[in-house]
Amino acid sequence: MNFKRLILIKKIIKILLLIITFSTIGISQNSQRKLALFEPSDTLHHTRFKWALGVSATTYTVFSVSLYNTWYKKFDQEPFHFFDDWNEWENMDKYGHFYTSYFQGVLCYKGARWTGLSENKSIVTGLICGALFQTTIEVMDGFSSKWGWSWSDFALNNGGLGAFYVQQKYWGEQRITFKVSSLPYSHSNDLISSVSGTSTTTLNERADELFGSTWAERYLKDYNAQIYWASINISSFTGPDTKIPKWLNLAIGYGANNMYGGFENEWELDGESFVLDNSYDRYKQFYLGFDVDLTRIKVKNHFLKSLFSTLNIFKAPLPAIEINTKGEFTFHLFAR
Repeated sequence: MNFKRLILIKKIIKILLLIITFSTIGISQNSQRKLALFEPSDTLHHTRFKWALGVSATTYTVFSVSLYNTWYKKFDQEPFHFFDDWNEWENMDKYGHFYTSYFQGVLCYKGARWTGLSENKSIVTGLICGALFQTTIEVMDGFSSKWGWSWSDFALNNGGLGAFYVQQKYWGEQRITFKVSSLPYSHSNDLISSVSGTSTTTLNERADELFGSTWAERYLKDYNAQIYWASINISSFTGPDTKIPKWLNLAIGYGANNMYGGFENEWELDGESFVLDNSYDRYKQFYLGFDVDLTRIKVKNHFLKSLFSTLNIFKAPLPAIEINTKGEFTFHLFAR
């Protein structure tokens, strides 16, 4: 790794540690009763706080170094620069930035509450941790010849954190949660001829090149297989006397399909040019369906509460209707 960048990462870690450490000044240091492992503490639990601090710093370091070595190191590096990627991948990556920063803020907030930090300081911790993780990626993008610092990515990162902050600050809960769903997507093995007609490939081979060949790689990278959702808790907006189940959500989703290039379905392979015809036109998808807010299912076990809180970043596979820009109206028993 570039030495200067390693120094920068270390400095960011130190700043994070200082901010979180100073945020605990003035918190009661009274002895606490013995808590179950997953039970949140009412007051600052010093042992938990130290463990959380150490785990957070270690996770951030391992995440940053691993990401650089497994991804960014493959590409040439150049001086810090900017890159306008608005409308790339039909903006699916923008929804991904919003979603990722949102759930990082939420989970880090809940981790801070587990240690006994106050509500306000836990919110600040969620904002700091989410911003740190996401901005690190943007900085790495800025030094990569294949990408660059994207102001739209930065804006969507802050938008996701803002969605977490506003709800937690003014509602004291997350009434609208942001989620993702993704099921394995089968790309065609039909032969695609190059422009010159002297070479062939398939969309599945192109997908392997773009998104990877393993299930995990496809889950994370294949925008054709993903839907990003705004999951709205109905009972939160209908009052305490509502007959609607507390866990039932209305979900609005966005996806896109037939994407085999960032902006256009054109690419180069072994010196040959490939251009998909209009039978593979890219299109956008809009979904309306139901979801489950796992955090509102009543359970007494603190482990299950923690597990449900973590799993709540994923959309439940429930029926939904799709309307797309091809003019199609489709019912899905299990929206991917």
